[in-house]
Amino acid sequence: MKPRKVMIIGAGNVGSAAAHAFVNQNICEELVLVDLNTERVEGHRKDLADAAAFTHGMMKISVREAKDCRDIDIAVITVTAGALKEGQTRLDELKSTSRIIANIVPEMMANGFEGIFLVAANPVDIITYQVWQLSGLPRHRVLGTGVWLDTTRLRRLLSEQLDVAPQSIDAFVLGEHGDSQFPVWSHSSVYGKSINAYSKEKFGTEFDLKEIGDLARDTGFEIYHQKGCTEYGIAGTIVEICRNIFSGSHRALAVSCVLDGEYGKRGIAIGVPAVLAQDGVKEIIELRLNALEQEQFDASAAVIAENITHLADF
Repeated sequence: MKPRKVMIIGAGNVGSAAAHAFVNQNICEELVLVDLNTERVEGHRKDLADAAAFTHGMMKISVREAKDCRDIDIAVITVTAGALKEGQTRLDELKSTSRIIANIVPEMMANGFEGIFLVAANPVDIITYQVWQLSGLPRHRVLGTGVWLDTTRLRRLLSEQLDVAPQSIDAFVLGEHGDSQFPVWSHSSVYGKSINAYSKEKFGTEFDLKEIGDLARDTGFEIYHQKGCTEYGIAGTIVEICRNIFSGSHRALAVSCVLDGEYGKRGIAIGVPAVLAQDGVKEIIELRLNALEQEQFDASAAVIAENITHLADF
């Protein structure tokens, strides 16, 4: 088996945290770091090499330019132009981030990149679509972290409330990784029972599902305001997606996918459950949404579509 190689483009908070998670979980044989700040990225390389010495295996950690990518299996894009200011949302990052992407991706493709793009740069759904357009790759080889972190948060919150392991909870968040995301309660269950049926049976009361959904949506912003960034949760998201691709797990994760008729949409990338295999997205799972959920999905898709139209302006 050939060595699995991951390139992380952008060695800021998210990129460096993801690199550390890759080292700790030891799921690739070579980790390649890319950043314009050459002194910082070299420092990360040395520090990560020290950390790797405590793990199993002999992971190689190197520094390259993004264009040196011909042998890379998964290129993780975490690059961003800077931190959000007070009152801004992920969508406010679009202009600056899209300009960076417009320089990086064509250069990589011109130098023979044949792997999978995993986008973790915000606004992730719109940037995922931009990367797909610029790369010319088939859509199954371009995906974003989407709402998998939001889904995992939702399951964690439910787990804490229900005193049940998160692995026993089947629940998904769909839509934009942003304000318009929503939980799909019609397809959520624990031990095969609806969330509120199980809660009422166990505790005698039902949950305020809207409150839990809002908390799952807003936790990222709470973390951001409290510590100035989010890094560990999204790092875990990146590594889990890559692990499922490398292993060909055929597990469904809620990631950002380019749609071509699924859910009645085209011309966008949006967070939906997708089966992951070694070539990327094997299948997009179309859930039968109820009337309210379909309305929420349409509204979220409209937010993404409107912002995709602005890419041409940058």
